[in-house]
Amino acid sequence: MKIIGRKNEIETLTECYESKKSEFVAIYGRRRIGKTFLVKELFGEEFAFYTTGILNGDRNTQLQAFYEGLTRFGGSDLGEPKNWLEAFSKLNTLIEKSNLKKKVIFLDEVPWMSTMHSDFLPGLDYFWNRWASSRKDVLLIICGSAAAWMTDNIINNMGGLHNRLTSQILLRPFSLSECEEYFDENKIRMSRFQIAEAYMIFGGVPYYLSLFKSKYSLYQNVDRIYFSENAELRNEFENLYRSLFKSSENYIQVIKALSLKGIGMTQGEISEKSRIKDGGTLTKILKDLEISGFVRKYLAFGNKKKDALFQLIDFFSMFDLCFRSKREEYKNDYWLRTSSAPSHYAWSGFAFEKLCLLHIPQIRHALGISGVLTGIYSWRSKTYKPGVQIDLVIERGDRVINLCEMKYSSEEYVIDKQYDQNLRDKRGAFIAETRTKCAAHTTMITTYGLRKNMYQAMIPFEVTLDDLFVTI
Repeated sequence: MKIIGRKNEIETLTECYESKKSEFVAIYGRRRIGKTFLVKELFGEEFAFYTTGILNGDRNTQLQAFYEGLTRFGGSDLGEPKNWLEAFSKLNTLIEKSNLKKKVIFLDEVPWMSTMHSDFLPGLDYFWNRWASSRKDVLLIICGSAAAWMTDNIINNMGGLHNRLTSQILLRPFSLSECEEYFDENKIRMSRFQIAEAYMIFGGVPYYLSLFKSKYSLYQNVDRIYFSENAELRNEFENLYRSLFKSSENYIQVIKALSLKGIGMTQGEISEKSRIKDGGTLTKILKDLEISGFVRKYLAFGNKKKDALFQLIDFFSMFDLCFRSKREEYKNDYWLRTSSAPSHYAWSGFAFEKLCLLHIPQIRHALGISGVLTGIYSWRSKTYKPGVQIDLVIERGDRVINLCEMKYSSEEYVIDKQYDQNLRDKRGAFIAETRTKCAAHTTMITTYGLRKNMYQAMIPFEVTLDDLFVTI
């Protein structure tokens, strides 16, 4: 199967494979993002050893799985290890017998291997520092969906593994252009408007996209994958967070709190809504969610050093929390039946804003400012016009500010007299309250552009859905 996108990641792994010295690579990213697929497709049968951790398995279960891996690759005579130090010692012995020019060792889902009070990390430390690093023919790849664990225990390790990684790869969701390439490769025919809606439901998560079948329409696929009684993603929300975080209930409470306010919340507001005390525990939860790609942290315009906002950006979580209660109404055809309902339009407008926020490089490209230093903010009026907000403010190094309005529509968007006045009020409030000396311009980001009329003519910058599909 063809690997979609991942050009930089493939280049990194290929360079490590061809290196004249041993390499230690960590790959991390949220569950279902394609980490295992990337490594397996790239190296095929080139593994000298491969094993994976077992979700919720205890220490003995993890060691048994490791031993089965040793057996699979010709180490049946090595005996079952009693601890991780012994397990890695047996791996040394196995690799020394290998005739492969490059010994590719792939340890998948290492956070699951490192159970509480286990000696996994000391064993890994021993394996790399005392043996593998001194050779010239080892490529050790470790992988984990629990991105926060990978960051804390591997990337930022302060013990024996400190600064031992030679490369690290954060695998991100597909962009819109990569989703389009994926669907084309799998002969799933959809318009860009439909691909955008699929993205607004499932994000650019390859596993979710792999559940689509070409014989069904977009709406039929959504019903089959999520709403039907036997839907494969029916329990995905809970399973997702439970597989990544201990005390997952607290993480889910924070996600639910963030889903209530599209523009984002301060940590204090999150504490109030989630009922988790504002302190070290909540700070760690937010950090973990940010590292894992579920939440983004950014600053409001004018508050560049404090009052950071946290915003939910995981599309599937947003969709699940919005529509899970509806799954019992029609079970097999809810999305098809309600595609024109007010709830669908309300959700799509909200989700389109998040889609734009995850394609900032494409927006900058469309505005012709790819090479210009920019800051990305939001803005909420506090004094001049309470309640007024702008979800995307692009402050440019050329002393221009783009005040972005994002509108999702199945046809050209029409600016009427009332909305024109609304845009003028927002721009006026922003200039008056921030006292900016820069030129502030309203910028419309829409699906099919603006219908030409006397009000559209007053908009100096436009970005369309096609612009968001540009490969950057």
